[in-house]
Amino acid sequence: MTNQTPGEPAKARSGGWGETIRVIVEALLIAVVIRTLLFQPFSIPSGSLIPTLLIGDYLFVSKFSYGFSRHSFPFSAAPFSGRIWAAEPTRGDIAVFKLPKDNETDYIKRVIGLPGDRVQVLDGRLRINGQPVQKVADGFVEDRDAFGRVTRVPRFRETLPNGVSYHVIEREGDRGYFDNTVEYVVPADHYFMMGDNRDNSTDSRDLQSVGFVPFENFVGKAQIIFFSMDEGTPAWQVWRWPTDLRWNRIFQKVR
Repeated sequence: MTNQTPGEPAKARSGGWGETIRVIVEALLIAVVIRTLLFQPFSIPSGSLIPTLLIGDYLFVSKFSYGFSRHSFPFSAAPFSGRIWAAEPTRGDIAVFKLPKDNETDYIKRVIGLPGDRVQVLDGRLRINGQPVQKVADGFVEDRDAFGRVTRVPRFRETLPNGVSYHVIEREGDRGYFDNTVEYVVPADHYFMMGDNRDNSTDSRDLQSVGFVPFENFVGKAQIIFFSMDEGTPAWQVWRWPTDLRWNRIFQKVR
């Protein structure tokens, strides 16, 4: 029995190591649930989606947007195949998926072709089901060439058949390796993915490296940039934030 003055609040008692371990386990479980079912952070290590996403962008991906597959779970450890509570990707979404070649590597690209679509690039112009996609010149942006030198490259606004509009860049004009392709027919339950940096993106046009992406391999939809640092600046170097943080990109919605 404790001696306590009337009206005096009871003091919290320490639970020792057992209580500390319980709190840590609970916090870890909450983090796993959020990461698995709600949102997962990703960083952008390459320039394949310039000008939409830049190297050094950090973004949240919504795990629930397309339902859940085994790839929604850490290490793809869920004991089932297919998807539950599935919702099909929309043309123009920017999505994270597991590379079909190994089912382990995370890739991020834009959804261009839906199941059954015919997709082709001719003279740098994207065609879907035989119809050229609208593409209008829209200024220039800075990018790096094959030697790492900063250069100005043409920017275009592309508008898909469903009205989704975004910018793409053509570092090599209409002379890029994948600016003239065969016609790809997207299989059932698969998607055709492309980067916005058309001449510097390994995507579904390369059947050996990426190819068509099964719906099961989708991890989630890119939603918002929550942090962004200049290329080459590690996020942990907080003393460089005042000069290297891209303030204008923070909380920018991914489109």
